[in-house]
Amino acid sequence: MEKFTILTSHYITLPVANIDTDQIIPARFLKVTGKNGLAGNLFYDWRYDEFGDPLPGFILNRPEGKRAKILVAGDNFGCGSSREHAPWALAGYGFRAIISSSFADIFRNNALKNGILPLIVTAELLAELSGSGEAGGDALLTIDLAGQTLLLPGGRSAGFAIDPFNKSCLLEGVDSLGYLLQRQEQIAVYEASHPPRVSTRA
Repeated sequence: MEKFTILTSHYITLPVANIDTDQIIPARFLKVTGKNGLAGNLFYDWRYDEFGDPLPGFILNRPEGKRAKILVAGDNFGCGSSREHAPWALAGYGFRAIISSSFADIFRNNALKNGILPLIVTAELLAELSGSGEAGGDALLTIDLAGQTLLLPGGRSAGFAIDPFNKSCLLEGVDSLGYLLQRQEQIAVYEASHPPRVSTRA
C-alpha cells in the first residue's frame, strides 16, 4: 500500500448526499474477488449510458475527472451495504482521499484499510468546496496527514481528526496486518516478559 504523507492534487466534486456503495460500484460487478479492473466500473450507472458509452457530462468522463486524486462528496458518503469493492474501485481509479461531512462507518473503515483517507470537514466547508470545484479548473487541495491539516485553494487551512492507529498505518503505507508484522520483535519481547495465563499442564 502506498504511503500517505502529503497529498497535493486537483479535486472534483459529487455534491450528492447519501451516495451508497451500490452507486459507487453496482452489485452486478461484485463477482470478482480481486481488486483489478474495478476502476472501470466505478459509478457505472452514472458514468455510462444504457449501451455502455461514456456520458460526456459526468465528471469522471471529463479531463478534470481523470487527473484528480481527491473526491469531494456529499454528506453520508458510502452508506448502504458493506462491500469492500467500493474502496477498491475508488483506489483503483486513483483516489487517495474522499472529503465529506460524514461517512458510513463500515465504508470509512474499509477505505482506511485500502489506503484512502476519509477526511471529515464541517458542512459549511463542504459546501464551499463543492461550489468551488464543481466546474473543475486548476484549484488544488493539499492534505498534510502528519499535521492533520487541509490547505484550501485560497490559502486558508483547516484541521481534521483521525485516530492515531489509522494515521500511523496510512503514514507507513500498511494495513492492520502489516502494522503488526512490522512489530514482530516488540511482540516477541512482550510475550517473553509475560508468563502464559493458561496452564499447558494436563
